[in-house]
Amino acid sequence: MAIPKTPKPQTLYKLTDTNGQTRGGTQWGENVTHTATGGESQNLCSNGWIHAYEHPDLAVLLNPIHCDFQSPQLWESRGVVGKRDGRLKCGCRKLTTVKEIPLPEWNTTQRVAFGILCALEVEKDLLFVSWANKWLSGEDRSIEAAARAARAARAARAARAARAARAAEAAEAAARAAWAAGKPIDLIAIAAKAKEII
Repeated sequence: MAIPKTPKPQTLYKLTDTNGQTRGGTQWGENVTHTATGGESQNLCSNGWIHAYEHPDLAVLLNPIHCDFQSPQLWESRGVVGKRDGRLKCGCRKLTTVKEIPLPEWNTTQRVAFGILCALEVEKDLLFVSWANKWLSGEDRSIEAAARAARAARAARAARAARAARAAEAAEAAARAAWAAGKPIDLIAIAAKAKEII
């Protein structure tokens, strides 16, 4: 009889507030380990799981919809992923923050590009796609063009991205829609592409 393999810890990324804390005052720091107190059968957003990200860019980009830390710290961490919310975030039963690392820098244009690129994964309305491609190329980033595209887009989530509300909301909406359609979005690849936009 084969012995089941124990999953190996992988490098993950944990966001904390400026004091190294997460909700409820849980203190993190260099080589600090915490274990979830709830059960494995609980939802990801419970005390059964400790949240982390699989890429530092996703931690920064999705912060506004997950933690909304105003001056976050980013920690390189180690843990075994036991649960995922698509590719938006993951959960571990036990996580160790190894060391603080610099936050990846994202300017407003790149954040908006991330939202638009995510929306393009699921929104196929021709007017929206045309506007999005012009915005991404730098040809037309006017408010008027964005408003026209927002009115034309069928999906409310894509419209929010078109209005450049918050890139994180667009990413979450697109990722959930794609996941439901059986077509997971590679948010890490999209983030890399968005970083090239100037």
